[in-house]
Amino acid sequence: MKITQHSAVSIHYRLLDDQGQLIESSFDSEPMLYLHGSENLIPGLEAALTGKEVGDTFDATIAPEDAYGPHHDGLCQEVPLEAFGDIEDIVPGMRFIAETEMGQRPVQVTEVKDDVVVVDGNHPLAGKTLSFSVEVVAVREATEEEIAHGHIHASGGGCCGGGEKEGGCCGGEHDHDHDHEKKEGCDGNGGCGCRG
Repeated sequence: MKITQHSAVSIHYRLLDDQGQLIESSFDSEPMLYLHGSENLIPGLEAALTGKEVGDTFDATIAPEDAYGPHHDGLCQEVPLEAFGDIEDIVPGMRFIAETEMGQRPVQVTEVKDDVVVVDGNHPLAGKTLSFSVEVVAVREATEEEIAHGHIHASGGGCCGGGEKEGGCCGGEHDHDHDHEKKEGCDGNGGCGCRG
């Protein structure tokens, strides 16, 4: 069976950044599960998977425009240290949810100065060309419920949705304790292979 719209797909992947550094790999753990055509993956990776079958292996280089977009300097800003309230020991790499004019947005601390903290609201992989090595493990038709909820219902592995991890990536853990009656409760923002 070829991967088409609304296929339930299981893949192993290895992800390298544009410097050749390994970001994440699923080959030593559970494969990642996703619903094809539901914007669970970055567009470039989903396009590369279209038409593939079980057993296919391939490499794909995804430009920023088909991944997490360009890095926007305007999303980097200095925030007064007092805005962090009682939080002590703020260090680069820490992540917070910031209230912005566009609603809540995840930000990462990039620098701590005497009285200000520099935060970056870009996705950690924005502006980077990503290199994937992929193996298609399984393909099946998605159930009506999975299509309605916009993701695969299965235990184990990532379903390209849960909490965004440092560096982000495809097999982020997904919390299945959400309310399946509400589609918005099912949508997640995963990492590098996932739409985030």
